[in-house]
Amino acid sequence: MGETVRVVIHALIIALVIRTFLFQPFNIPSGSMIPTLLVGDYLFVSKYSYGYTHYSLPFSPAVFSGRIFGSRPHRGDVVVFRLPRDPSIDYIKRVIGLPGDRIQVLHSVVYINGAPVKRELVTQGCVAHEDVGQPVMCYRETLPNGVSYITHDFTKDGFLDNTEVYQVPPNEYFMMGDNRDNSTDSRVLSAVGYVPFENLIGRAQVIFFSIGGDTPAWKIWDWPWAVRWSRLFTLVR
Repeated sequence: MGETVRVVIHALIIALVIRTFLFQPFNIPSGSMIPTLLVGDYLFVSKYSYGYTHYSLPFSPAVFSGRIFGSRPHRGDVVVFRLPRDPSIDYIKRVIGLPGDRIQVLHSVVYINGAPVKRELVTQGCVAHEDVGQPVMCYRETLPNGVSYITHDFTKDGFLDNTEVYQVPPNEYFMMGDNRDNSTDSRVLSAVGYVPFENLIGRAQVIFFSIGGDTPAWKIWDWPWAVRWSRLFTLVR
């Protein structure tokens, strides 16, 4: 009995170390990153990618400030971060603007420092998966550093398709969801706004599980039909 307890304690310690310093699992509860991430995706986030803050620790105790072993995110990274106005909430978005950048959206086109981001229509009227029940335009965006991904756009001049110019403050980042008409992100200053470097938790790396529809992950007997097998162990880009 004593040996069993020791094994369990050691396993818990190892799991805690891995979760704190290496990889932490997250699941996707909303469609703001469609089509890159779907509702029901489960993914690993690398905690070491940007270094560690007190938000990296379980329960986020304010035992220190700043960032240890810090490494800056790259434009285009898909990042999990703590919401600035409520650090108890995790968000996941894509890094679009770096400190000092000027970001604006005009007629659905993102401008970085006055230059439009390359944007090509891939499929018109596409429905990429079961989470989209209406016609949507799919665009491939390519950022200045070469990072490329697909975005969804339901209307050409939606609520957040024409914005002011955002001047990203020092040590902060501008985040956007790939589902452009259905993402509350840095374009909404009162809800998300600019994200401090200290709030970054880690970089989304790989989808290790994905289940569609309204099927809970614990319903193992539904897996043969509900699991999105083609998404398992795919890299997040």
